[in-house]
Formats: sequence, structure tokens, C-alpha cells
Amino acid sequence: MAPLLEIRGLRTHFSTDDGIVRAVDGVDITINKGETLCVVGESGCGKTVTAMSILKLIAMPPGRIVSGEIIFDGRDLVPLGDREMDELRAREIGFIFQEPMTSLNPVLSIGEQIAESLRRHEGLSQKDALARTVEMLRLVQIPNAAGRVHDYPHQFSGGMRQRVMIAMALACKPKLVIADEPTTALDVTIQAQVLNLIGGLVREREIGMIMISHDLSVLSATCQRLAVMYAGKIVEEGPSHEVFTNAQHPYAEALAWAFPIIGDTRTRMSPRGLPGDPPDPAAVPSGCSFHPRCAVVRPECSTKDMELWPAGEGRVAACVRVLPDSEGELAESPVNQGASGDTVA
Repeated sequence: MAPLLEIRGLRTHFSTDDGIVRAVDGVDITINKGETLCVVGESGCGKTVTAMSILKLIAMPPGRIVSGEIIFDGRDLVPLGDREMDELRAREIGFIFQEPMTSLNPVLSIGEQIAESLRRHEGLSQKDALARTVEMLRLVQIPNAAGRVHDYPHQFSGGMRQRVMIAMALACKPKLVIADEPTTALDVTIQAQVLNLIGGLVREREIGMIMISHDLSVLSATCQRLAVMYAGKIVEEGPSHEVFTNAQHPYAEALAWAFPIIGDTRTRMSPRGLPGDPPDPAAVPSGCSFHPRCAVVRPECSTKDMELWPAGEGRVAACVRVLPDSEGELAESPVNQGASGDTVA
């Protein structure tokens, strides 16, 4: 069966006064029907730009898809114009934006905002669109959906607004949903509710899904596969549990061990921050872009730009440690170094 979405060599750059910003610099992603892929990494690593590029929502100019293919349901989206993309958005690909308060129109009721896409893409009458909207609000567990359909965004809590965004993304029964930081600014209890809701709806409807976050620990139990991004590239990808518990790239390993896990029985050091900052996307260092922050760096890491290599257990990683001709391990891993009291990557 052909993948629902296949991204090949995607590069999205921005022209700025300081030069060319390579926000996405060679990303490959494959998602099958009914599968959930989580893309994780620090702010500025290219997660959101990758997602926006799929629907061509980046500002052009200054942004531009320089090269690559975005094959959705057998069709390359890169050459498509605005009119063709408008037909795909919401109807074929839903998007859950990061901040619902700024994504929802404050002067329109939430019912009007959901019904608009139903009237446009499915040709429903105003009455039928409103009825479907109430049905969607019930689906995302909004209490008294029929009574609240005419309320405005400011009359909802943050968690309820996020549920409205989920209802909007799923209203036209898309094949693929992209969720950009869907639990940002929500407390832990509401985060769990929203993630469980999204996961249940994806499984029930067999929707392909991309979920974006900086919190690898939250998503490791939500998604089937994890892709870790750094400086516009994927540095490790594979089954969620394997990447989270036994990461092969030092950056993915540092992310996995940066969060406290309740009930975690593994031998581990206390959670620590990752020193340094992500590189300026307009001035990415040569070689492996993570090498200035890496605790297990080799001399060749500063000159050799690593590609993704098989790393066992269905994973791939862009690190010299997994090269076929690699001469053993790089001394101690960052996790073991932290346990012995040395510097943590």
C-alpha cells in the first residue's frame, strides 16, 4: 500500500537581511493511513515550518520551497497553486494550530467558524452545517454542545478552545491531520485529556497524523513513531518506545533524559538541561550541526555532514556512532556520563 504522505528531500528556505535561513534542510517523512508520527525538537529546529510547508502556509516570499517533493495521496503538492491548495486544506488535510485563542476569530461564534468549512467544502446548507457542527462539538466532548455552538472563543477555557480547534480540523473528515503543539499552555491534566481525545479520534477514523511538540516524554506514549529534528534536519527516527528509551543520536538521547518520568524505574541521573543554544539557522556550523553541544563529539563530526543510517530496532540516526565502519562506541554515552557526575550532553 502506498504511503498516505511521503516527503522527500524537503528544503524550505527564507530570504532575510542576514542571509538565507535554511529552516528545513532536507527532510524525509513517511506516514501511512491510521499512523501517528510525532516530530520533536527545541524551538527553532524546523518542526512548524515543515508542517506549514505541507499545506504551503508559509509566507512566499520571504519563504520558498527550494526543492523536494510532498506526495499526498499520490499527488505532489509542491507544484500546486493557491486555488488547488485551498481545495485540499480542511477537506483533505486538517490543521490544529498551536494557540487556539489567536487562531480562532474573536468576532465569530465557534459554530460559525466550524460550519464555514462544511459549507465550502461539502456544500451543506446553513442548517445542515450547523447540525454537523453540533455533532462535532459533542464528538470532542464539549458539554451542552447545542447550547454553546453560538458562543464566542473568549467564553471558552483554554482546554475547550483546543477542543474546538480539534473539531474544526476533523469536521470535513480529512485523511491527514497535522497538530502543531496542541497542548501548549494547558495544564498537565488537560494535556492528557486532549492527547487522549486526539489519539482516540485518529484510531477511530483511521486518520494519518503528524503531531509536533518539544516534549518528547509526553508524546512517547501517544505516537507510534518519533522523528527528532535539529537545525532543520531529522537526526533520529523510529518506533516511539525505542527512540525514547534507547536513542542513538546524542541530541535525541539528551531530549529523552531531560524530563522526569513519574514511575520511571530505569537507572538514570536527575533531569538536566542541555547546555548551549540551537544554532542560528542562517549560520549552521559545518559538519554535524549538533557537534558544538555534543559531549561525545569526534574530530570528524565538525567536518562530515552525517546522513541517516540504520541504527537497529527499526530506527535511523544521523550520527557517526551508527556508521557501518564505526570503530566501536564513543566512550561513554551522555546518559552514563551524567550518572557518574560528568557533563551531560
